[in-house]
Amino acid sequence: MWAEDDLGPGAPPCLEGYREPADSNIYIMYHGTPREAAARIKWEGFRQSSDGMFGYPLNLPEYQRVIVRVKVNVGRVKKIDYQGHPMQKTWHDQRYDTTWCPPNCGMVPSGLEEDCVWDPRRITVIDVILPNMWAEDDLVCSSNAVMKYA
Repeated sequence: MWAEDDLGPGAPPCLEGYREPADSNIYIMYHGTPREAAARIKWEGFRQSSDGMFGYPLNLPEYQRVIVRVKVNVGRVKKIDYQGHPMQKTWHDQRYDTTWCPPNCGMVPSGLEEDCVWDPRRITVIDVILPNMWAEDDLVCSSNAVMKYA
């Protein structure tokens, strides 16, 4: 179970499911990862992935997962909403900063919304959220956005 603390007034907005991020806005997003990776991200920041696009299963037991809460300046956003999209691997060559994959479009195995940010300097780590295995069933993260970047 995951519970989220409210960031308080003046915090950047969280993405709401099914809503495409608007160009040049700043959003709160979440990145699920193993504890060890979260520690590296916290100290070293994010880095570009080698495969360059969405989707990876986080095949870990719940107690080994953590969520890295981040603030992201999305820059120019491109919607990638199906496998084989002509810009699936070349979106940054077309001067986009972020891609957005809507929920349940077949791009990621989880079916969750996902964002892919090219430049790690657009991402600021806020904190790491640890699982609360005793949380109530109705307490979940307020956003289902998960992010990875190219």
